[in-house]
Amino acid sequence: MKYSESYRTRWHDTDAERRVSPSQLLVYMQETSNGHTATAGLPLDDLRDQKHLAFILSKLRLEIYRPLYAFEDIRVETWTSPSRGFSSLRSFRILRGDEVIASADSTWALVGTEDGALHKSGESGYAFEDEEAVTLSLPNRIRFPAGIPLKKIGERRVVYSDLDYNMHMNNTRYPNMLCDFLPMEEIGRIRGMVLSYLHEGAFGSTLTVLSAKEGENRYFRTLDENGTACLEAQIILEG
Repeated sequence: MKYSESYRTRWHDTDAERRVSPSQLLVYMQETSNGHTATAGLPLDDLRDQKHLAFILSKLRLEIYRPLYAFEDIRVETWTSPSRGFSSLRSFRILRGDEVIASADSTWALVGTEDGALHKSGESGYAFEDEEAVTLSLPNRIRFPAGIPLKKIGERRVVYSDLDYNMHMNNTRYPNMLCDFLPMEEIGRIRGMVLSYLHEGAFGSTLTVLSAKEGENRYFRTLDENGTACLEAQIILEG
């Protein structure tokens, strides 16, 4: 069953072109999912503190259909789909009236905060009424272009303002981080993002950012100081 919350977008959500940024779209989506879990009587903080469990995002696809600006009234919907093994599936939509602004699907793992072990989603205690996942036109997985090497384009240190309570970069920060490495004229042409979260970007670490370009696709990989891949991403631009 779909759960929804209403918001008015804020001026501080917007970028130099007065559009709500990709990261802020994710913030609205995930704040709504936080509200969904709270309706079940177990907010995410209590899931962590009482059951020593946390949902960790492993993959997200975000499709953007039209821009969103400050001081607009929106409704954000979220719902779950049947889990697959250790993967919990959740969908999102942002609507302005009847107009769909953006959609996303996401895959989460339920992880023990003390031992790092994977748990079946049912161990969380949530029992939402599942629905079919949202349909997107984005690739299901990232396929780096053959014959086009990823090249280092910069570094990014993980600082206080990036952190969540796990002491690593919050997943909502990554879209804007990737936009930091795009030409300004391309940011307004973003049609979709496929993000694969592979390893935490820990507080104080410096991430090496690698990138490649093929047509209207931009590819990224971030590595920590040990050479471990933290994020792989594909950004699809409008032609």
